[in-house]
Amino acid sequence: MPQKLKHFSLASRFRGLLPIVVDVETSGLNPATDALLEIAAVSINIDDQGKLFSEKTYAYHVEPFLGARFDLEALEITGIDPGYPLRYAIPEQQVLHNIFTIVTDLLVQSKCRRAVLVGHNAWFDLAFIQAAIKRCHFKTTPFHSFTSFDTATLAGVTLGETVLAKALRKAKIPFDVDKAHSAIYDAEKTAELFCYMVNRIAVNN
Repeated sequence: MPQKLKHFSLASRFRGLLPIVVDVETSGLNPATDALLEIAAVSINIDDQGKLFSEKTYAYHVEPFLGARFDLEALEITGIDPGYPLRYAIPEQQVLHNIFTIVTDLLVQSKCRRAVLVGHNAWFDLAFIQAAIKRCHFKTTPFHSFTSFDTATLAGVTLGETVLAKALRKAKIPFDVDKAHSAIYDAEKTAELFCYMVNRIAVNN
């Protein structure tokens, strides 16, 4: 009698939580006073062998909220000019609505019950998103309000490195420092690192 193939699903892999890799670029370090300027989210899926992989990237340039503070040092690091018209930025309320709609659809497709933010130093990204949620008066969101998967912590445990560039190098994943501090690039590289580490842990277990 042929052996029954094991079925792998994201819903069973993370106790009903759907990992969504997120990176934000901001006008400073304080989520209460500083603006969201870019946000990227990468969806994660699982193959027939139980291996995670990055699937699709969703990204937006964000209009600073009225009264936001701008730290010149932070803007110099990211290279973002918040007033540049060709950024084609949209209001943060619309950005959050778009991302929450996408994530809600992914929850239905994956049969997961809640999204969990994955980030490198995830507390930073989650804090800025929560501040934007508060400003925009969203009553519900698809993301878990306090649980997150932090790739800096995972990398420290599995690779002995906590800096994103160094952890990627240890994992033999290419990283271009000239492209860093772009929400899309950082989110996609964080997603690669997350999948690599989780897949490695799964194999070792």
